[in-house]
Parts: sequence; structure tokens; C-alpha cells
Amino acid sequence: MRKMTSWKLKGSAALLSVSLLTGSFILTGAPVEASGSDAGTGQAQAVQKSNLKSPITVAEFSKLLNGVAKSNGLEFKGLDGTGTIKRKDAAAAIYEWIELPKSPSEYKDLSDAESEIAGALLKAGIMNGYSSTRFAPNQPVTMSDASLLIDRIEAYLTPFNLSEATIAEMQTAMEQGKVSSATLVQLYLARINRYDDQLNAILTVNDKAVETARALDEERKTQGSRGPLHGIPIIVKDNYDTADMPTTAGCVCLKDSIPDDDSEQVARLKAAGAIIIAKANLDEFAFNITTSSSLGGQTLNPYNPGHYPGGSSGGTGAAIAANFAAAGLGTDTGGSIRIPSSLNSLVGIRPTIGLSSRDGIIPLALTQDVGGPMARTVADAAAVFEATAGYDAKDLVTTQSLGRVPDSYLSYLDKEGLRGARIGVVTQLLEGTKAEQKEVNDIVLQAVKDMEKLGATAVHIEIPNYEAIMKFPSLSGWEFKFQLNNYLESLGDDAPYHSLEEIIASGEYMESHKSSMEARQARETLDDNEYRKIVLDRTKLTQESLLKVMAEHDLDALIYPTSAEPAGKIGEGQNSGVNNRLSPFSGFPAITVPAGFTNGGLPVGVEFLGKAFDEGTLIKLAYSYEQGTLHRKAPTLRLNGM
Repeated sequence: MRKMTSWKLKGSAALLSVSLLTGSFILTGAPVEASGSDAGTGQAQAVQKSNLKSPITVAEFSKLLNGVAKSNGLEFKGLDGTGTIKRKDAAAAIYEWIELPKSPSEYKDLSDAESEIAGALLKAGIMNGYSSTRFAPNQPVTMSDASLLIDRIEAYLTPFNLSEATIAEMQTAMEQGKVSSATLVQLYLARINRYDDQLNAILTVNDKAVETARALDEERKTQGSRGPLHGIPIIVKDNYDTADMPTTAGCVCLKDSIPDDDSEQVARLKAAGAIIIAKANLDEFAFNITTSSSLGGQTLNPYNPGHYPGGSSGGTGAAIAANFAAAGLGTDTGGSIRIPSSLNSLVGIRPTIGLSSRDGIIPLALTQDVGGPMARTVADAAAVFEATAGYDAKDLVTTQSLGRVPDSYLSYLDKEGLRGARIGVVTQLLEGTKAEQKEVNDIVLQAVKDMEKLGATAVHIEIPNYEAIMKFPSLSGWEFKFQLNNYLESLGDDAPYHSLEEIIASGEYMESHKSSMEARQARETLDDNEYRKIVLDRTKLTQESLLKVMAEHDLDALIYPTSAEPAGKIGEGQNSGVNNRLSPFSGFPAITVPAGFTNGGLPVGVEFLGKAFDEGTLIKLAYSYEQGTLHRKAPTLRLNGM
């Protein structure tokens, strides 16, 4: 029994296995509202109704801990003693009751034994010092302190739920030692094994993922965490090069193609400590928005398997929506991150062209191509984005990012971010007359009202030269052949084919893509006046038109439906409208956020578009809207035959 001062512990609790427990809270010094079970909430609310600055007695603190124990089905026999309880004594009581493992700390005002106790509570996320080196052991615990401690103990004892867990919650659980990265990987792989037969979202599972996770767990113990993505399981679209798994673009023709090295964004994720646990299906070569391929077949929407998941990054979209990983990567040439994110109730970020490297991504049209995150929350998307954005010498367009990347995109996560913001509502993208379009428009117009309630000013605007902008085509029909051939050449002698022409001759691709591939093969050169006119005039006109309307109305962002229609029925096609074009035609960034569901239960997204390299503002606005509405809901998955 540890030596106590003015009281002693009557008994200690033997907890059940805590390998899958976690807490979710922010380590601040201010009291927060209680969360957790009704019993724990009542205890904390009782404290908050008292004088929050008054010291709490040993008896009162014992009563609060007893309430937490009862609400969680645990044993607690109480504390003996009189008078107020000091911080060091409260720490010792919690430490012994919960049976925390000792952990070193930097506190200079504690003995070695006390420092290990305080370090254990700090690591568990239960009790902070006044600073990194000062614990203030003899300060009395106030009513406010006790309220906060009860919240944190409740959160610590809350069972870890993999479904919908955020990256921050996973990090908290791993830091507390209650779940390992290896366990996270195994749990996600189990979900893939259990449910992917009904979604068809995954092409390849990384058979080294658990081994990698165990190595990262050991690194965490010996060297500490690398950062927000340490040990976090990620799924990437299968047009990102991975040196340890095939990279196929969904085509049978590339089923055995394993590049020599990782794409730049994958390499950055791994350097940040993330684990690529699987690669996702996509619309073959990222041509369309339905996500069907010769290698992976048709991916289904987890909210209704009779509907498309969007595309071309629909495999990533369906997988992340179904909780197969913490987050994912998609690519976007015309709308291929944002459309599947919208149709799967996800957040998707299409970066400014020049902010994130395209090195090692099988190209569709590099004038428009970008890669970016897809996640269940804005915070998770921001964490992945922060790890992948920035200059890469292998993709010279990223020289534009130099000096334009903030210290942290996570610093833009502001719940009050919409307060005082000016948002332009693009009326031309709300004019659909079909029933499906009207339902989507109504949801987005309600989102506008919600943003106004959250402090934004909404201005209904029209984009100048709108009709002329929308007449321009995508450049994928021009560039694909030449850029794919360059990619195949980069594979060297290991390339299964060396040109688009050879792939067409092989017949090893999706039959429905034949005419599109032959049309692209027929392009003889990019040294063409029509091509140059599209590249120059389309970009200039779109950028100038967007900047003009934003300047005239002093706007922080534009908003509109991410997709004009919800997920279409399989076999009946998918219509997204022209909404997705403004971002790739201008090169400006966009982010889509869940805005609600149709009466039929299909997700709808709202898209924010901003100025070049202003992703931070978009993250701030999107996070504020997300946190003010919380529209995301997980799909209900069922085992086949049940």
C-alpha cells in the first residue's frame, strides 16, 4: 500500500481487461460539461451547481468516485480522511483505484514516486500539471477540478468502439495503452473480411500490415509517437503506387504490376507512421463515376447496395464509410474524390493543383489530376492532408506550394469558424428540376440556413461566364494516352505492358471502356491549337470569373451541392451534374462535407470552394458546419444471409 497523507484508500478495484478502452477529451485546464453515463453526468452536474472555486473535501471526492464506479459496474470502497483533498492525494487515489501503470513525467516539484504517479495520470489523459514541469502537488482540488476529473475518468472507462472512431480517439487510446496499432489493424481487417463481400470495395489487403503495426507499437514505446498518424490504418485508391502491393488502376492488365517505390503521398503517410492496410477498387483507370473495373467488379454503396458509390474513388469511399480504415486517399480529375465522398457521407478534400504531389499516381489528365484525403470527419481529413501536402521535387508543379503551406492545417479546426464568414451560394448549381435534384437542392438550402445560424452571412450569387466555362471539356480525353505511356515507361522492365496501344491489343481491360480507350489512343499529339486553347482559356476564364465574384461580394468561399443527384441505381447510370467542374477547371481547392440524407436514406454533400492555397479557410468553414450539424451517420451493414 502506498503511503498517503491525510487519508488512506479503503480498497482498490480490479478492472476487467482494458485493452479496448479509450477516452475522448481535450486536455485543457478549464472545466467542461460532463459526458458519459447518466450516473456520471449527474455526479458532475451536482459539482457544477456548487461553488466551482471552492476546495472539495475527501468525503465529497470519495462520493464522486463512487458514483463513477457504480455507473461503470466497478468496485470502489471509498477514501478515509478529513478536510480538503490535495492534488497529489487525488492523483494517488485515482492511480491506485484504476491501477494505472507508472509513467515518467517532467514534473520538478514531485518526488520520484509521485512523479511516476502523476505521469501515469497525464498519459492516461486524466490529470494535467499546471505546466509541463509543475504539478502543484499541495494545491487543493476545487469543485471545478473535480468536475473535470470525473469527466476524464468517465471518458477513460468508456469502451473503445471501432465504428466511427476518429484518428484523435485512436491516438488517445494508443497513448493510454488501452489499444495497440496492431489491434486496430486486426479489427479493421476483420471488418473487411466480414463485410466486403457485400460491398466489393477492396482489391488487395496488405499481408504485412499487422507486422508493420507491431513495429510501430514498439517504436511508440521506445521512442514515442511520430505524430497524429502514428499507427493509424489507411486505405488508398489502387492508382497510387505501393512498393509492397500491386498497383492496378482496377485493370486486369496491371494485376501483377508492383512498382519499385511508393508514390510520394503514400511515402509521406508511411513516414508519418500510417499503415496502408489495403488498396481500394476504382472505376477502371479512373474514367467514370460509378466504380466498376475488370479486376474488382462493381463496388456497391454501403447505404444502399442497390446504388452506386460514386467514383472514380468509390472503393475508397465505400470502404471508409463502412469503417474499414480510419481514412483513405482518393484522386480527383473531375470530381472523383468529392462525388464518392458526398455519396458515402464523407469529407473529401480536392487540393489546389500544385499543393500535393501526383508522383506515383497513375495519371488520367495531369492538368487536372490531384490526390487527396477522404475521411469520416473534417479533423481526420485535415490530419491526412497535413501529412501529404507540400513540395515534391518529383512533381515540379508543387513548386507553387513553396511558402504557401501553413504550419498546421489542424490549427484551422475552429467550431466558431463560420462566425463572421461570408459564403456565396451559387444559384446556377441549384436549378435542377428533376425530383432527385430538387431533394438535393432542398438539403443544401437547409445547409445554407444552418450556416447562417452558425454565424455566417449567405449571399446568393451567379458566376460570371458560367455557360462559357461549362462548355469546356475535361482534358482526360487528350492527355491520358501520353501520360499513361510515360507512367508505364517509369515501371521499367517490369511493366506488363508498355503503352495504351498494347493494353488495347491485349483485351485485358473492361469491355465497356473499349471505345473510350480507342478514342484516347487515336490522339496523335498534344501539340495542337485546340488543346492549347482549352488549357489556357479554360483556366484563365474560370479563375478570373471565380475571383471576380468572390471579390465583388467579399466572399470567403462558394458553396453548392457536391453532386446534383444522390447515388443512382445500379444499371441506371450516375448523374452528378456539372457541379464538380469549377475546382478542376480553375485549379482552386474544394472540400465536401455531409449535409444530410434524402428521404430514401442516401447521403448528400455540400461543397465549399475557395481561392488557391486557401485550404485552411475551407477546413475552418467545413469543420464549423460539420460540428454544428453532425449529419454523418454510419451505414448499417449486415452479414450475408443474416
